Amino acid sequence: MFGLHYLDIAALAFYLIGITLLGVWSARKVKSLADFVMPRKFGKLMMMMHGFGTSTHSDQAVSVASKTATNGLSGIWYQWMWLLATPFYWLIAPMMRRFRALTTADVFETRYNRSVAMMYVVLGCLKFSVAIGTMLKGSSVIIDACSDGQLPEVPMIYIMTVLFVIYGLAGGLSAAIITDFVQGILTILFSFMLLPLVLNSIGGMEGLHEALPRLTGRDDMLTLVAPGGITVFFVVVIAFNSLLGVVVQPHNMGTCGAGKTEIEGAVGFMGGSMIKRICTVAWCITGLAAIVYYGGSIEHPDKVYGMMAREFLPVGLLGVFIAALLATVMGSCDSFMVSAGGLLSENLYRPLFPGKSQRHYLWVARIGALLVVSVGVWVALTEGSVVEKLELMWKVEVMTAMAFWLGIFWRRATVAGAWAATATVVVVLLVTSQNAFAGWLAGSEVEWISGLTRTSPEGIVSMWLPYQMLSYIISGFAVGIIVSLFTKPEPEEKLERFYGLLRTPVQPGEVITEPCHLPEGVEAAPRRAMFPNTNLEIPKPSFRAMAGFLVGWVIVGAIIGSVWLWVAV
Repeated sequence: MFGLHYLDIAALAFYLIGITLLGVWSARKVKSLADFVMPRKFGKLMMMMHGFGTSTHSDQAVSVASKTATNGLSGIWYQWMWLLATPFYWLIAPMMRRFRALTTADVFETRYNRSVAMMYVVLGCLKFSVAIGTMLKGSSVIIDACSDGQLPEVPMIYIMTVLFVIYGLAGGLSAAIITDFVQGILTILFSFMLLPLVLNSIGGMEGLHEALPRLTGRDDMLTLVAPGGITVFFVVVIAFNSLLGVVVQPHNMGTCGAGKTEIEGAVGFMGGSMIKRICTVAWCITGLAAIVYYGGSIEHPDKVYGMMAREFLPVGLLGVFIAALLATVMGSCDSFMVSAGGLLSENLYRPLFPGKSQRHYLWVARIGALLVVSVGVWVALTEGSVVEKLELMWKVEVMTAMAFWLGIFWRRATVAGAWAATATVVVVLLVTSQNAFAGWLAGSEVEWISGLTRTSPEGIVSMWLPYQMLSYIISGFAVGIIVSLFTKPEPEEKLERFYGLLRTPVQPGEVITEPCHLPEGVEAAPRRAMFPNTNLEIPKPSFRAMAGFLVGWVIVGAIIGSVWLWVAV
């Protein structure tokens, strides 16, 4: 039935019914928009599994395995791009929690004004739609391959959507965090259950080292960076782009802020993300092993992960594998959907229609979330590989990042500067994405900068991704700074309120009655800037901040070193 044994179907049905009931059960305490969007009540373990579950989804396994099957070990950077940014999460999470916001748009409104917040809502929801579409596409590709085409991509996209919408709309972020705990465990299982079986079939790592160069005719298949492909330059630029964009991914306000205090968010955000970096290793080695198993020729790289699962997993375990796969996408899509609903209700609808009841705004959030998911389904159904959709998501999610960081570190950033920076990023991204522009660039005098463009096997010329990213990053910051210098500064009172939030640690049991306001009776902490007589707002780091940051880099070094010793050497 559906290309699966009845035991596999039973395992799959048990998971789907159970996780949906768990999510709906958690909805019983959701009475207001704040309950739906930002519960602020979870401890370190739940926040870690939420950070892991929200950031980890099966399209990533598809993209890593697919890119590894074509590029070798260096394909791991299609998810490890976040690895070099992960230690910074220890510093970012407390900052996000100190905003005491419901949504990231609240931050933009407090630092700039309502128009910038509304701009962020539109672009944030666009990011969510692309992300949801990418995840649905990636999961459906694996299920299609696992079932030998008996569970085709399109019906599975609709089925997965209906299931996470049911409990996500009911229970909000609480449902997402509670279900992420279960789904996080399944995601780890999904990542590692296939690996030992696949390695055993090709003679372990020794067989991998012996067969890969022979079958592919390439000597760079087991290098972490590959000249002419995924180079050190590629990795550094992608990692920088990721670091800039992580703060303006709307769901990360919940990833960092739904804990009781700052430390829960820091442990959850960095710790959960580190677990994901380890899972990425399993996806990558599975892709490498697939090259050997299939004799060096893989016709559909996007389907590698699902094909290997069908090939190696015994009856019953295949159903568990598919259930775990669904857990990865549902654990992320529900969080994205909830955050999108919060943005639309709190920062777009409420300013236009004030004075309504909490229940009214809650239902607006649910309806808005459903609209964003609908666009995401459309994205999933459009043409393009999972890798192509992933690269699009990387670019979309940084559109508002330049305005955010200018506002955080520079008091002189203005509303006009924020608009100009964001508009510049959007325009440059659109222009550099055009094949006609890439064709002109390839034949122009600036081609002396090595590798500005790439030509696909089909003859399509496009701007190389790292150069495209540098073009919109540099131009966005430059235009934002120039326009801010030539426009009226923001009122000092508004700036003090904003930076006062960032300076004031969150205390246990704080009662927040209004977004981006200090609780009643709490005074803003004094300014401790590294450059006190300038407009730069770079705070002096605390011992806890520096210690956690350094521990993060030690973990990063250990992960990279372990893979290098185990796989590359």
